[in-house]
Amino acid sequence: MSTTAITRPARVDGAGPDDESAIGDRLVGWVLTAGGLLGGAAAFVLTVEKIALLRDPGYTPSCSINPILSCGSVMNTWQAEVFGFPNPLLGVALFPLVVATGVAVLGGVRLPRRWWLGLQAGTVFGVGLVHWLFFQSLYRIGALCPYCMVVWVVTIVVFSYTTLYNLDRGHLRVPASWRPGVAAVAKLHTAIPVAWLLILTLLVGEAFWTYWRTLL
Repeated sequence: MSTTAITRPARVDGAGPDDESAIGDRLVGWVLTAGGLLGGAAAFVLTVEKIALLRDPGYTPSCSINPILSCGSVMNTWQAEVFGFPNPLLGVALFPLVVATGVAVLGGVRLPRRWWLGLQAGTVFGVGLVHWLFFQSLYRIGALCPYCMVVWVVTIVVFSYTTLYNLDRGHLRVPASWRPGVAAVAKLHTAIPVAWLLILTLLVGEAFWTYWRTLL
C-alpha cells in the first residue's frame, strides 16, 4: 500500500514551509478577521452617530462621556472630514476587505502577491492617517473619540501583522541577509503592537494629565 506525502506550499521566496514561522496563516487569518469585524463595527457606529448629529446639531453622541472622551467634540471639526466626507466611511468601505482576506486565509486560500501588496498599501495609508488623527486629537482638538480609538488600535494591529506576514512570506522582498532578522522580529509579533500602543497610551496620559489627575 503506497502513501502520498502532502506538503504545504512554500513561501513566495522559497524560504520554507509556513509552519516554520511564528507568523502562521491561522494567526494572521484570525487577526485580520477579528480586527476587520471590530474596526468595521466601530466605523459603522461612528457613521450612524455622525448621521444623527447632522440631523440634529443638538444630539449628544453615545460616546461623549466627559470633556476629554467626547465624540461630539471631534465630529464637529474639519479633521473629522479630512477628505470631504466623514472619515468613518473609509472604515465602512475598507474593513470588509480586511475581513474577506482573513476569512480567505483561514479557509486555506492562497492569495496572490499583488493582493497582499494591495493590503499592505492600504494598511500603510491607514496607519499614517491614524497617527495624523491621533496628533490632531491630542494637540489640536483636545478631545478623544472612544470609537475612533477602537479603529486606531485595530489599524495598528492589522498593519503590524500584515507587514510581518508579508516580510516573512516574501511578499515584501528583502535581501537574504535580512531574513534572520525578519524571523527574529516575527517571534516578537505580540510585543510590537503592544509596545506601540503603550507609547501612544503614555502620550494620551501626558497630553491630558491635568484632567486625569482631577479624577484621582
